[in-house]
Amino acid sequence: MGNTVSAAELMATNIVHAEAAEAPTLPKGHPPVGEVKMASGGGANPPPECPMHNKEQAIKEKPILVSECPVKHDDSDINPLNMMPPMNQNPAPDQPFPLPKDRQVSSIPKVTEDGRQEFWVYPSQQMFWNAMLRKGWRWQKDDIAPKDMDDIIKIHNANNEQAWQEVLKWEALHARECGNPKLKSFGGKATEYSPRARMRSWLGYELPFDRHDWIVDRCGKDVRYIIDYYDGGMVDDKYKFALLDVRPAMDSPENVWDRMKVCYMRWKFQLESKVKQLSN
Repeated sequence: MGNTVSAAELMATNIVHAEAAEAPTLPKGHPPVGEVKMASGGGANPPPECPMHNKEQAIKEKPILVSECPVKHDDSDINPLNMMPPMNQNPAPDQPFPLPKDRQVSSIPKVTEDGRQEFWVYPSQQMFWNAMLRKGWRWQKDDIAPKDMDDIIKIHNANNEQAWQEVLKWEALHARECGNPKLKSFGGKATEYSPRARMRSWLGYELPFDRHDWIVDRCGKDVRYIIDYYDGGMVDDKYKFALLDVRPAMDSPENVWDRMKVCYMRWKFQLESKVKQLSN
């Protein structure tokens, strides 16, 4: 859900030009993967065999679909919650083939004014295409096929799902305080490298190809998370492409303390593992 276009350009290059293994086929009837402006009443539910969703939850809970993928464009008509312009599902004039307009509901809960349960929704392939065109990406003949766009949107969605799971690991430190954190807003900052990313680059590591800042609502308290996306190489069978560095921003004493605690726990675990290996 971040700077879709900057990430998409790298994804498309890998998909179109790399000799990657054929992606697995989704269950029959699974809706095309797709993100944002929620329409009342929800979308079509995935088939029961789909591992990404819970059947009973899909039946009992019909979240109102809302939102957009956070691609930062100009300042006109931008939604401040996700840095997205109004939804555009219209085919581009020079578009070489039609694209699906279906969108996938994410597992990421969204903050609502009335407390209703809603989840962020990923963009459709058509919305994704239009977003890339707005960023100046132009397609040449035979550069990309419908299958490539399908893979790109799946990679995008998988990266966001992975990022949310990493956020939840940090939020587990505050489980007693809040058991149901939600994503309030987010935005892409692909050209604004975090201090940590810059320091890593000084040590010889690559810079991330994308960065997102997510604002998580911890039961009334806003917590900012920084997510750096690094090139992870080939796409795996779960459409995971990027290596994520997710952590709370060091803009509050509580966030600093959380990072110190996690750093200590990691150091302690590694030390205990080494001692155990030496004793065996």
